[in-house]
Amino acid sequence: MMPTPLLLFLCLTGHVLAKKPPDVECLVIHLDYVSCSWDGEGTPEVNYTFSSWFSGDPVSHCTDYLSENSINTGCNQPYTKLQRFSSFHTVLTHGNETYEKEHDLKSRVKLNPPHNLTVQNGSDYNLWFYWNQTSKKCVESEVRYRKNNMNWEASHVFTGKHNYCINLPSSTSRYELQVRSRIGSSCGESIFWSDWSEPVVWGSNNGTDTEQMKDSMPVWTAVLYVVGGITLILLVTMLLHHERLRIILIPVVPKPSLSSHDIEDWFQFSKGLKEGFKVNYNERACPVREYTYVPRSGSESSDSSGLSVATNQTDCSVSIAVTEPEDLSVPFASATVSPEENQQIAV
Repeated sequence: MMPTPLLLFLCLTGHVLAKKPPDVECLVIHLDYVSCSWDGEGTPEVNYTFSSWFSGDPVSHCTDYLSENSINTGCNQPYTKLQRFSSFHTVLTHGNETYEKEHDLKSRVKLNPPHNLTVQNGSDYNLWFYWNQTSKKCVESEVRYRKNNMNWEASHVFTGKHNYCINLPSSTSRYELQVRSRIGSSCGESIFWSDWSEPVVWGSNNGTDTEQMKDSMPVWTAVLYVVGGITLILLVTMLLHHERLRIILIPVVPKPSLSSHDIEDWFQFSKGLKEGFKVNYNERACPVREYTYVPRSGSESSDSSGLSVATNQTDCSVSIAVTEPEDLSVPFASATVSPEENQQIAV
């Protein structure tokens, strides 16, 4: 009799070594065909034969296999209108092994991305975005756009509409737009969106470009900032260490000086005040009269003698007193003025 521990070991080993059945996943592609695959957990080791059918329809054997390294990994089966609302059955067969599965495809529809994208600035000064969709009925869309490579902004578009409007766009900004679609709720909503369409770009050139690089603008901007910063640092270093270069690039500003006419213009003297500072050469002249020496009598001459020089008292008077020299023979000597004559002299 086999020991219990050995029997338990063999049971566990057999469970681990047993093959796990492949999991079949199916999706209706653009309402054109059904695509099924069974390589979700890796490429299978053997080639399986695939067959399928919708409820009420005959069995259809696969004629369009998807393969990888000569191993079948999927199959595309034909699809007709409204079949997705019926149960879909799949069977994988290899030798005596058979794996059967039932699928509900109503919500498993994936449309192709929209195409023929155009964008233009309308007569109402708004930016209009248009696209085409092969399946026009029961299709809802989602638009996303961004300005100047910033974050995306998404907006839902109602079922049946194939255009989107951006109000009053900036002519100096760059707009990038994309759109995706899916079956709407009015026709059995799908849980799968289509892939995003090719981007369409509108910018200062008022045109479209679906092949422009997305991240080229930020990269070049960063490079320009770095180069500009390095250049500025080198220039400042050169100016600090090279006096001659600093004088050439930044010449010394001369110290300003004010001339006399600049000062007059600055203070805004009045005309009368300016005339008062000017030299007047038209002043009235003072006539001068010179008196000759007159000898006096004995008593008076013994005491003193003098010479008076006076001007006309009506204009101005000047008195010059000169001491009489010891020698009266000097012709231009002056004597002391008498008290009587002193009363006639005014300065």
